[in-house]
Amino acid sequence: MTTDEERIALLIDYENLAIGAREDLRTTFDLGPVSDALAERGRVVVRKAYADWSYFDDDRRMLTRHHVELIEIPQRMDAIRKNAADIKMAVDAIELCFERDYITTFVICTGDSDFTPLVGKLRELNRRVIGVGLEASTSKLLPAACDEFLFYESLEGVTPGRGSKPRSARRGSRSGSRGGRTPSTSTAAPAATDTNGDADADDDARDRGDIETLSRQITQTLAGLNRSATGPVLSSTLKRAMLRKDPTFSEADFGFRGFGELLRHLEARKVIETTPGPAAGDPEVGFPAEGSNEEQAFALLVDVVRELQTEGSGPPLSGLKDQLRKRQPDFSEKAFGFSGFLQFCKAAKARGLVTMEWDEQADDYVLEVEQAEAAGDRRSRR
Repeated sequence: MTTDEERIALLIDYENLAIGAREDLRTTFDLGPVSDALAERGRVVVRKAYADWSYFDDDRRMLTRHHVELIEIPQRMDAIRKNAADIKMAVDAIELCFERDYITTFVICTGDSDFTPLVGKLRELNRRVIGVGLEASTSKLLPAACDEFLFYESLEGVTPGRGSKPRSARRGSRSGSRGGRTPSTSTAAPAATDTNGDADADDDARDRGDIETLSRQITQTLAGLNRSATGPVLSSTLKRAMLRKDPTFSEADFGFRGFGELLRHLEARKVIETTPGPAAGDPEVGFPAEGSNEEQAFALLVDVVRELQTEGSGPPLSGLKDQLRKRQPDFSEKAFGFSGFLQFCKAAKARGLVTMEWDEQADDYVLEVEQAEAAGDRRSRR
């Protein structure tokens, strides 16, 4: 038997997903796309779904076809038993963790933030955790706690029905949980928009479809790996680091069929450079040596500093980035893996393009070009 593949336990908070699919996507939840996504990641050896199945007669047949064990959690006996399914699911997860030590990955299908402690405990016990949930009904706390998080509507084979919200509208309306809502057999109204500030700047910064934002994320991550790694950075290492930073990351959200295709796209734009790695399909990733957009950015800095410096002194660091953006509105040092503009300027100084000295009177760094060029000429004459 193959032992190097992931062995997965699939645990489904069914009411959370079924109600979310009906209300936000105007469609019926189908386990097929989830099963297909997990088949790409490993072998599913445990399948359990938790709900009061008297509300989901048709769904029971669908789940049975997917060989899912249905765990009955009656809700009508007592209105305050809304967390019974959550507790049973958490208990089963911990029990499986200790009794089935061959299980390497737990897939927790829910958007309920109440499961965040369970995810943390499973990871503490050295298990990989993948979350699956509806984007509109997933708490912001849950994806960040997982190793990877899949939004159901992003999976291949999921088609939202007529009247469903577009993803851009759903993104800002994540609620904390659907676990306490009573299922209904009729089509419900769309979920109310969350007004607790979930649609903040972080969501905007991770807008799925903004290739420039993605480029900056890739280069920042690659730069961090270069600083901490003792050897070359592989494509697989970069992808794992991207998922650790943002468990919801998926290159498919940007229109790419695989991570390798994304890297080839960025290489064509001279953002990164790849070379063959030790294994086929897993190249080494680095920054371009020359002729890249990075060199153009340094040239822009030199031009602006030369233009602003006076006979006595060069321009201060503060406000210099705004001057660069007047010439190139989309300028960002983060696109080249630098954590800040100061680091970018220090890199220019290290390359001999500018000088940068602390000015006590200005209480700031001051940059100049002519001195750096003169120093470069002296070195070349030597």
